[in-house]
Amino acid sequence: MNIPKSNYPRIVIIGGGFAGISLAKKLSGKEVQVVLLDKHNYHNFQPLLYQVSTGGLEPDSIAYPIRKVLKDFPNFYFRLANVTQIVSDKKMLVTDIGDLNYDYLVLATGSETNFFGNADMEKNSMAMKTIPQSLDLRSLILENFEQALLTDEMHERDALMNFVIVGGGPTGVELAGALAEIKKGILPKDYPDLDTRRVQINLVQASDRVLKEMSEQASRKSEDFLEKLGVQIWKDTRVTGYDGKTVTTMTDGLTFETATLIWAAGVKGALINGLDAKDIVVRGNRLKVNQFNQVEGHPEIFAVGDVASIVTEENPCGHPMMAQPAIQQGRNLGDNLVRLINGKPLKPFVYKDKGSMATIGRNKAVVDLPNFRFQGVFAWFVWMFVHLFFLIGFRNRMVVFINWVYNYVRFDREARLIIRPYKKDYSAFKD
Repeated sequence: MNIPKSNYPRIVIIGGGFAGISLAKKLSGKEVQVVLLDKHNYHNFQPLLYQVSTGGLEPDSIAYPIRKVLKDFPNFYFRLANVTQIVSDKKMLVTDIGDLNYDYLVLATGSETNFFGNADMEKNSMAMKTIPQSLDLRSLILENFEQALLTDEMHERDALMNFVIVGGGPTGVELAGALAEIKKGILPKDYPDLDTRRVQINLVQASDRVLKEMSEQASRKSEDFLEKLGVQIWKDTRVTGYDGKTVTTMTDGLTFETATLIWAAGVKGALINGLDAKDIVVRGNRLKVNQFNQVEGHPEIFAVGDVASIVTEENPCGHPMMAQPAIQQGRNLGDNLVRLINGKPLKPFVYKDKGSMATIGRNKAVVDLPNFRFQGVFAWFVWMFVHLFFLIGFRNRMVVFINWVYNYVRFDREARLIIRPYKKDYSAFKD
């Protein structure tokens, strides 16, 4: 990899997400050599992926080059690589561009979509965890409406304009709200020769309420917002299969015929071969780590963010797989690695819950802070401010802000472009 030898300890970070970037920033200027590996050359702001999928933003406004984030850091090296195996007894990584030795290894690989072993669902549904997946989903949504113009069969047209979102967490709720606003404000203008009133948006949730991890007040209000936008919410409904045409559920007689099923029902840790032994992998496909983020049985290997699970009495399933725990763990581990190298005692990680929030659409959001809960217009402005603040790069903040202002004033989404066509076989709907 042409990484120069150094007298400083080499810390290798796998993953340029929230945790990996926070850790790298914390190590800036310290007497260490930092090597960051990622299969993409950009940091992806995942909370706004749904806006890329629905034409509200272009992908370059929520992505930022990793090299630019860390360009002024001394003793820092980035390599575009896919890590295929960890050889812990040799302190070595195997990648698609060569092998690399480390003194300390940090796994910040994040999470991936969890289909819970349902192969048909994985094959036929649309996920939304990466920028390419979001662009594919945007193309499919638009292509469905183009295809709906070309058929005279009403049942086929309805299937093309029927959207089923599985999962009532923040991703599912925000996506459903965005699609509902597209139906209301954009489709009638773009497709005047199509009866867009027949567009259906179905949000399917296995539990008894959406936004299960937030307060009951936030759940009720978000359901109220969604229903006013015309979204049909199906609670206590578990999806069992999707063959590309028909969605089946455990509820007797309840099926959906749709060309688009969007899976937002769960995530799991993204593990790497060599560090996937059953005794250290816990619920959610996450690595069991101690309070200092050390992987059990591997004192020189650490895990932070979504892939790490600090199991305590207060958090029997680990911390939430969200940005804030990842950022805080990355910062804490940065301090601890310096302490470890200098022979000082480590500081245990203590998560400071700063709250949760979700937006349902224009002037509609729910916010749960530790001591205060509110919904509506003010919550929507708070949601926008927080997301702008955590975006990396002044340009990205300005572009996103201008887009939001323009979309709000014009009630429009300019980025509804089919840049990379996603071809789907529609022949099944002709039966």
